[in-house]
Amino acid sequence: MAPHPFEIQLTLVPQSRFDVINVAETIREQFDNLFSQYRKALYCSLHTTAGYLDQTICARLRNSKTHLEPFFRAFQRLFPPDAGYYHDRLQLRTELSEEQKQCEPTNADSHLTFIGAGLKNCVTYINRPGMPVYFIELDGKYQDIQRQRRTTILAYNAEEVVHTDRLAIPMSHHSIDSINLKDPRYGLFDQLQALLEKYGIEKGRVDITLDRKELHAGLTVNEFENLLIQKDLTEVLQDPLRYVVKKGKSFLSEPALIPGKFKYYATTDLVHIFNEMMDALQVGRSVIEKIVSRVLSVPASRFLGMKRNISLLVSNGQEHGKGRLVQGTYQSPILVQWRKPPQRTRYLEVTMTRFK
Repeated sequence: MAPHPFEIQLTLVPQSRFDVINVAETIREQFDNLFSQYRKALYCSLHTTAGYLDQTICARLRNSKTHLEPFFRAFQRLFPPDAGYYHDRLQLRTELSEEQKQCEPTNADSHLTFIGAGLKNCVTYINRPGMPVYFIELDGKYQDIQRQRRTTILAYNAEEVVHTDRLAIPMSHHSIDSINLKDPRYGLFDQLQALLEKYGIEKGRVDITLDRKELHAGLTVNEFENLLIQKDLTEVLQDPLRYVVKKGKSFLSEPALIPGKFKYYATTDLVHIFNEMMDALQVGRSVIEKIVSRVLSVPASRFLGMKRNISLLVSNGQEHGKGRLVQGTYQSPILVQWRKPPQRTRYLEVTMTRFK
């Protein structure tokens, strides 16, 4: 008889602000061969500046820290720390008390790197013996504070789709807009919870995907803080290259020697960052170009690693009972658009899956 889904909860301690932690190795150390009984596993981060890459992207990067690190360093160059982000102007953060402002991290660069590099809160991996699974930490230390991170892993052998739906989400008249899908006004989470109870899903996954006809939009899971989403992210979406010129640091020693329009593009660091990454990774150019060359194009759809789908963990914890959507305190699913749709409405496909 196949074993029931097995849930693991780990506490991780990053050793630096940016850290790459092999969660699969930690699981093997703590649970020996138990995990090998399962075909698949869902990995879930409960944080907005730490998460996972899709298995396909990690495979292209050879499942190697040596290749992952320069990939993320490139995006950190695009979103450098202490670059005057609105999110980091704590005097403007009205939701924080004066006491909270004294210890609140200035980490807009980590949030934007999470979104730009295509990190996810939940990913599903096929289990392969000895294969690493990396938890990517972008903000593991602040001043003298070393953070503790939580991640949940749900291993299983089979899955069953029990419900699909198509939902309409009203958008504003603004071309660039961000919608917090967790906002009670949309009723999405109440609807999802009711469906989980209706179908008795205790362990599983909810996938939210943009309808295939939806263009110029993406999905992410992050902190829906007004200054971060409505100011910093909006600046990126309005004109990605100009944003990098404004925030980034040029590494060209003599930019005046570059003629004509090419100066505008070359002085943004994008070409240099891309070439540095190619040299560091020393892998086939076609592999990295597919992943990173999007930053060399103007449209936000290519500048950002914005995904068309997100996943949410469903679990009843370690006890029997009703399954619920599992998210961290500051996590929200966010629908972002950089061009308004014809009818001011976007459509999402929702799939609810039970693990067995």
